[in-house]
Amino acid sequence: MVDADDCLPTEPPLSLEEELARTQEELRSANDQLERRERQVLRLAGEAAEARADAERANSAKEDFLATLSHELRTPLSSMLLNAQRLRSGNLVDRAAQQRAGESLERATWAQVKLIDDLLDVSRIVGGKLTLNCAAVDLSDTIRVALDSVKPLIEAKSQVLRVSLDSALHPIWADRVRVQQVVSNLLTNAITFTPRDGQLTIVVDADDEFLRLRVADTGVGIEADFLPHVFASFSQSDSSITRKYGGLGLGLALVRLLVELHGGTVLAESAGAGQGTTLSVTFPLARGLGDVPIKLPLAAQDAPVRAVSSSARYAALAGLRVLFIDDDLQTREAIQEVLVSRGAVVELAASAAEGLAAVERFKPQVILCDIAMPGQDGYTFIRKLRARESGQRTPTPALALTALTTEQDRGRALVAGFHQHMSKPIDIDDLREAVLELSKLATHGG
Repeated sequence: MVDADDCLPTEPPLSLEEELARTQEELRSANDQLERRERQVLRLAGEAAEARADAERANSAKEDFLATLSHELRTPLSSMLLNAQRLRSGNLVDRAAQQRAGESLERATWAQVKLIDDLLDVSRIVGGKLTLNCAAVDLSDTIRVALDSVKPLIEAKSQVLRVSLDSALHPIWADRVRVQQVVSNLLTNAITFTPRDGQLTIVVDADDEFLRLRVADTGVGIEADFLPHVFASFSQSDSSITRKYGGLGLGLALVRLLVELHGGTVLAESAGAGQGTTLSVTFPLARGLGDVPIKLPLAAQDAPVRAVSSSARYAALAGLRVLFIDDDLQTREAIQEVLVSRGAVVELAASAAEGLAAVERFKPQVILCDIAMPGQDGYTFIRKLRARESGQRTPTPALALTALTTEQDRGRALVAGFHQHMSKPIDIDDLREAVLELSKLATHGG
């Protein structure tokens, strides 16, 4: 019997030359594959080295930032602690010395507030949680307000300010508060990096779609290699411990983030070290309002306002019954002293439950309440209070006094039943004004 496989044609044996050629081809193929794998290994090794270098740079940047943050926090805290201890000691018998210590405490506190606000703003913007309340905004008025806030800094360094604006500017479409923040940050940056007797220039002009603000100075200037990084977060040309200028490098980063959030652009220009700097930002013009120019000049005098003494202004607080609810003892005592000094009668409570009991007993005309408290929070307190008052014609005016400061926090407080929302830390005058306004609601039943 013949096997079927025996019927299949067989390949003739390869010659020695053919065997050699096939072997060489296999070797070339294996060599090509080996070279490809070697290139792949080298590429992966390069990527790993680059990733490691990036990680080391990021870790170094993180350590630099944390060190800088620690420095920027501890410096004003040191001043605050020293001055608080000096005041507590009672050795400052001279009133001028007491005033200087108090002023130093206030400056250090506001420095802390600014730093925290900047960090939170950057986080909110990057996280997409910052909401703009846009409307037609008079940029000239915003510049005027910003200039008022930095005027003491300019005068302290004997700097010269020049302002150049178009004869009539159209309004921009923007969030007024955030635009003021942008202008203030630009001016503060220019003042900081410009020496005594230097010159600052503000120029505002417009085209068909945008209004451009330029802030120029005759200060330290910017090296070419750092120029592209001026508006980057936590970016500083000198982050060493011997640096001349403090801060976290967030001011101009916020400028960029806020301007871009409005649909505008930022630009930094400098001829180099010692040659000054010009920072420019643009904002979109308010659509449909192009025929309503804003009247200038900037330097026009406001109508005179008759001064009212603080004692006369706050006379309405005399005898006003105010309930303040907060779980922090120091805050309760400080607020009580601030309001009692203007004649108010202040009842204190350390919790929402104590606050509700005090309402029944004390019959407050105005209520101030913290939000984040152990057990029951301020939202729970105000909801329970409003439920009790459901039959009343006028609810008791209430202010949420809290360290929860976002727009969402404010909205939640108002929805819960508070009339106003105020962020901690509190300015004394702002607090008195708020209580004064709430007292009018209590008086007029509004």
